[in-house]
Amino acid sequence: MPPHCDSLDGPVVTAARKALEGRDVAQILPYVPEEGEREVREAFSLTAKARTFGREAQEVADRWFFETVVRVHRSGEGAPFTGLKPAGLDVGPVIPVAEHALDVGSPDELTEALCGIIREQVEERHGRAMALKKHAAEGVAAARAFVEAGLGVQVWAHHVYQQAIAVPHAPALHS
Repeated sequence: MPPHCDSLDGPVVTAARKALEGRDVAQILPYVPEEGEREVREAFSLTAKARTFGREAQEVADRWFFETVVRVHRSGEGAPFTGLKPAGLDVGPVIPVAEHALDVGSPDELTEALCGIIREQVEERHGRAMALKKHAAEGVAAARAFVEAGLGVQVWAHHVYQQAIAVPHAPALHS
């Protein structure tokens, strides 16, 4: 499921909460594409008005605002809005480390985590191919199994490489 931009404790809703609490729409605008800014500004204004009508109105208005900003954010990524996800979902091991790296200003822990994951995957995939290679001379089916595993390692490695060197497109963020 990661990343978690559509969850109630994700970065988009967190920024939306701060915008509402601080009465400053500019705090959420970096999370939406420029073409969605007008809609978000209008939703912010309506939400601010609705929040003055009591606690229940505030809860409904806030929820609607969160849904609006996440929907606009997701559309900027070319992704569908499938609703807000609850807080506390497991986002895997990498998202928290990446967030921490941004908070502390150092990529070291993230680099270590990613390199460890890649190392484990290379060893597992390579090991599986090498185990099959031992039996590749035992007939076409065994040779085919080795070839499939070997090509699988190569294709996987190529995809990892392409992701690693890909130039990120701006300004959309992936969630």
